[in-house]
Amino acid sequence: MDFALSGDQTAIRDMARGFAADRLAPHTAEWDAAAHFPKDVYREAAALGLAAMYTGEEHGGSALGRMEAALVFEALAEGCVTTSAFLSIHNMVAWMIDSFGSDETRAEFLPSLCSMDRFASYCLTETGAGSDAAGLKTRAESHGNADYKLNGGKAFISGGGTSDVYLVMARTSDDGPKGISSFLVPKDAPGLSFGKTEDKMGWNSQPTAQVLFDDCIIPARNRLGDEGEGFSFAMKGLDGGRINIAACSLGGAKAAMKAAAVYTSERKQFGKAIAEFQVTQMKLADMATDFAACQLMTYRAACSLDQNDPRSREKSAQAKRFVTDACWQIVDEALQLHGGYGYIKDYGIERILRDLRVHRILEGTNEIMRTIIARRILKDVKDATLDDAFTA
Repeated sequence: MDFALSGDQTAIRDMARGFAADRLAPHTAEWDAAAHFPKDVYREAAALGLAAMYTGEEHGGSALGRMEAALVFEALAEGCVTTSAFLSIHNMVAWMIDSFGSDETRAEFLPSLCSMDRFASYCLTETGAGSDAAGLKTRAESHGNADYKLNGGKAFISGGGTSDVYLVMARTSDDGPKGISSFLVPKDAPGLSFGKTEDKMGWNSQPTAQVLFDDCIIPARNRLGDEGEGFSFAMKGLDGGRINIAACSLGGAKAAMKAAAVYTSERKQFGKAIAEFQVTQMKLADMATDFAACQLMTYRAACSLDQNDPRSREKSAQAKRFVTDACWQIVDEALQLHGGYGYIKDYGIERILRDLRVHRILEGTNEIMRTIIARRILKDVKDATLDDAFTA
């Protein structure tokens, strides 16, 4: 098993690190305080090929693997967690269009998404269907010969009210998950509106709002795949999205960990740097060890998706569950090592703590991740394949 990055992977990671250091880190506190969505900086990232990383090259994508994307999201999040996380959502939508859209749909939407001339949002969650995503109520009904009419609403949508394209899961029949279809709704569609921008704990530099449909009319060509395939598409999108959010957590934790190492080496108490005290060294050692485990689990999940591993879903769930929990704890320890200064906004640790907290909720709560993992274990019991369940 080779853990070394290839030359191309190293170059991609270093490019993203440079962009994060130059264009994200110097501004992230300002964006957070002003709730500013930096469209110009996103478009600079798109010019580097980062808006459609694992989308095909035909319409402007970069055709990279999930491993390369994880390296990029980790690097970008070290500069700004929130920007990296929204870019992950945009990438997921572009990939879903590329994977499940018709040739006509791909040609219509992908070029502008790859350049980020248009921004994209993913719309699955509803006020009454969060963890129970298959229980969504938004409906899409045939309207005339060539249109659909959507009614309902989506909640907690990143980019809501700002994005130009919304990938919406809506019910076309009452047949449970098999009755859900997937649609692309442009911002100018008649009957589309938005709730107020939510006042959040973190992720302040990307807007979050309800997306509402009141007899919203879209052309039938905006459906991805056949009726009834939407829930399957949504889950496949989330498999990769969970890895991306784990990678964003890695970047935030790394930034906090590096800050703690520097701060404790410089801060003096009782006549010496607090890094010289054994209790501080133990904390730093544990943080570094936990981070290494998180990184390995994220990279393993990314590689499993690249290799079409039949167990990639639970590996993605394991990475999302473990990494988002552990990285938040790493940042909390980094804040503790800063003492009172960690609680002050000037030092940036409290912002990372706020931003990483939602990673344990979105893309499926960590409780749902446990359900996915446990169901596979119980299936392995029934199939007598437990050795496979507990093998990397």
